[in-house]
Amino acid sequence: MTARHTTQAKVQNLATKSLELSLAAPQVVAQRVGRMMLAGTQPSARDQQEFYRMGNEKVTAFYESWIGMWTQACTAYWQAAASLYTVPGPLTPGSSNPLAAFGVGKATSRMVTQQVRAVTDVLNAGITPVHAKAVSNVKRLSRSKR
Repeated sequence: MTARHTTQAKVQNLATKSLELSLAAPQVVAQRVGRMMLAGTQPSARDQQEFYRMGNEKVTAFYESWIGMWTQACTAYWQAAASLYTVPGPLTPGSSNPLAAFGVGKATSRMVTQQVRAVTDVLNAGITPVHAKAVSNVKRLSRSKR
């Protein structure tokens, strides 16, 4: 699989997770708010456990998302820095590329592609824990009985 196809697959994965999250989150909110309304002022022990779990899951997913994005951003930074040493210098002004004098050439194109890949990886790292928790909650809450 070429780098272009890999990047397209990562972008498609990000779009799929975003769509699934946009569908799952409102379902979870509706189920939990409905449960809160039914519980009233005297929630049962099971309801209290679910409400505690709800808050705990949000904090955990946030931290997992933040750490994943931070780690991926640091990795992308070091990869970009390392690529400066492996990419040949800009094309010489006498070459056939009219933008060579400005340093625009194959090396710049590779760097742009690398940055697109890095941003996609950071976003994927951020959405993955939130997506996983929301989708699992939809499945769990839709089958649970009061």
